[in-house]
Amino acid sequence: MDRIRIRGGNRLNGTIDISGAKNAALPLMITALLTPETLTLHNVPRLVDVLRLQKILGNHGVDIMTAGKRAGQNGGAGETLRISAKTIVDTTAPYDLVSKMRASFWVLGPLIARMGEAKVSLPGGCAIGTRPVDLHLLVMEKLGATCDVEQGYVIARAKHGLKGGHITFPKVSVGATHAALMAAVLAHGDTIIENAATEPEIGDVAECLNKMGAKIEGIHTKTLRITGVTSLKGAEHTVIADRIETGTYAMSAAMTGGDVLLRGARADTLENPLLLLERTGVTVERNNEGIRIKRNGSALQPVDIITDPYPGFPTDLQAQFMGLMTMAKGTSHIRETIFENRFMHVQELARLGADIHLHGDMAEVRGVKKLTGADVMATDLRASVSLVIAGLAAEGETMLHRVYHLDRGFEALEDKLSACGADVERLSGS
Repeated sequence: MDRIRIRGGNRLNGTIDISGAKNAALPLMITALLTPETLTLHNVPRLVDVLRLQKILGNHGVDIMTAGKRAGQNGGAGETLRISAKTIVDTTAPYDLVSKMRASFWVLGPLIARMGEAKVSLPGGCAIGTRPVDLHLLVMEKLGATCDVEQGYVIARAKHGLKGGHITFPKVSVGATHAALMAAVLAHGDTIIENAATEPEIGDVAECLNKMGAKIEGIHTKTLRITGVTSLKGAEHTVIADRIETGTYAMSAAMTGGDVLLRGARADTLENPLLLLERTGVTVERNNEGIRIKRNGSALQPVDIITDPYPGFPTDLQAQFMGLMTMAKGTSHIRETIFENRFMHVQELARLGADIHLHGDMAEVRGVKKLTGADVMATDLRASVSLVIAGLAAEGETMLHRVYHLDRGFEALEDKLSACGADVERLSGS
């Protein structure tokens, strides 16, 4: 099993190319199920979860070709996938595939919309708290499908096709909003989705669906209006830049000091984290190339955060911000409101010398003068990279174990950091 070794203390200086967003690429790949024509996606990140989803889609009869780089692409550009679901040969998504990645459950809506039926295993994913599928089933039932749960599978049918409906979510859900969009575009009649999630990745998927011939209005707002169409066509789309990766590298640069350009980053997709980062004393410059992060050695100031649905502070950056605050000059408070079990990284940060106290959904982080390298273990995708951030500033050597979590969501992390002067190395084997 691979490990990552970090020798801390080096400032970061240079350029990091921001990859395509995993949280957009996965649902974009799934939208290919909605059309028999080819969907071409550019800037797809090279991640374990992308490979897993390719296998899941292949199980349904989808052909996926990985193309070479286009002329003029920079070295950090992602892959181009040409995805063809000309013939869907199986409407069952089995447990052994779906259990490895929660987002694969989203095939439910497109399969019902196009084929009139689906049998999809209940999902797995990170152990960061309860993430039920009840809102997904609500969506399908509001659109006229019958849904039953039998022996760990959701069995859904809409013999005469889905029908437009009025969906009001009792709470904001990114996954359920994706599900509603992908199902409603082929439903008969009009659909209104209220209290929809407004994350940039949802807007990216909606814009791609419109390129495919869907009729979606209200993109990037909490109320989406969809006029169903009889069929969708192929299209070409570039995956939006990953705002979580952007925030992660911004906090890495802030932690170590130095001067880093995050090339290709979209400041408009993470203004809340950037504003809070500026309050820590870090300089954030937004320019045509991306975002530039600078810290000249001044002390980090403590800042309180509360995670919240977009445009609030993302739960997927909470662990990284906590890693940054471990060396702030004072005490900060971090409240997690999205997932009830997303403080598993606290014990591992404590192994590096962090002073963190938990009070229910609140973490009190008392900044320390120094962190010291140690063996630490990744517990989920985002927690793993918070340990990298802390390790970059820790004295001595930090060894991060179980990095397969990290490989699910960060493309070539050690290469990108090493190119900016970090002493980071991947070690193969146990």
